[in-house]
Amino acid sequence: MGLSAPTQGRRLDASMDLLRQITEQPIDPDYAVVAARGEPADPGRRRRPLRWALTLATVLAGALFAIGAVQNTQRAPVLATERQELIARIGAAETTLDAQREQVAALDAEIGRLRTTAAAGDTAAEARLAEIDRLGVGVGTVAVAGPGIVITVDDAPGSDADPSDRVLDLDLQILVNGLWESGAEAVAVNGHRLSPLTAIRGAGQAITVDYRSLTRPYRIEAVGDARTLPASFTQTSAGAWWNDLSRNRGMSFTLTGVDELTLDADPGIVLRYARPAR
Repeated sequence: MGLSAPTQGRRLDASMDLLRQITEQPIDPDYAVVAARGEPADPGRRRRPLRWALTLATVLAGALFAIGAVQNTQRAPVLATERQELIARIGAAETTLDAQREQVAALDAEIGRLRTTAAAGDTAAEARLAEIDRLGVGVGTVAVAGPGIVITVDDAPGSDADPSDRVLDLDLQILVNGLWESGAEAVAVNGHRLSPLTAIRGAGQAITVDYRSLTRPYRIEAVGDARTLPASFTQTSAGAWWNDLSRNRGMSFTLTGVDELTLDADPGIVLRYARPAR
């Protein structure tokens, strides 16, 4: 919208007056007042205390930053040593746990042989032992061998910059439940046999199975019908979940059928509740 002629005229007159005043009186009138009072015409005089205060604050801030940097530098070797000691303790504990698990597995196998020997010739006992072995496949108390599939999953490239592109404990839980739903008889994650009591959880940036840390990539083995398991898994909600993670998050997902898999028993299974048979 344009300005009216009177308005434009007033603005032009005001501009001319301002230019005339600058030309005729280039020195600020305040300087003349100060000169009349006999005071030095130093416009920065009043600002000197403020400058000193700012300078002092800057020096103090720099000193604090320097002290903090020195303290962090001095603490770095101590923290690195403590971290290495903690890693060594964790490694020793996991080695001891592995040895104890192997011992438990050997003792379970020996107990199984003794039960079979004791039940020789007893038809009813042999039938009960056969039922125990059959149920032990799903429970995880006996080793399982047969055809199946192997699924390998991993974080997306560049996941260090974006934690949302990492495989979470929830992702593995969904995958394993999808395999059970698809008809898998036995499942293991990175060699750890799963049972109805197995816990897959997150511990910081690590994923644990029964409180044992897993390392990437994550290898999931499932014993079952290798001809139907892949298609059945794809049709489950777990298959849709991992299809989305693979396509939209860039996470690695490969599924391969194998002719023979051997999954050891879960040595962590213990009897918690029991009552005598009537």
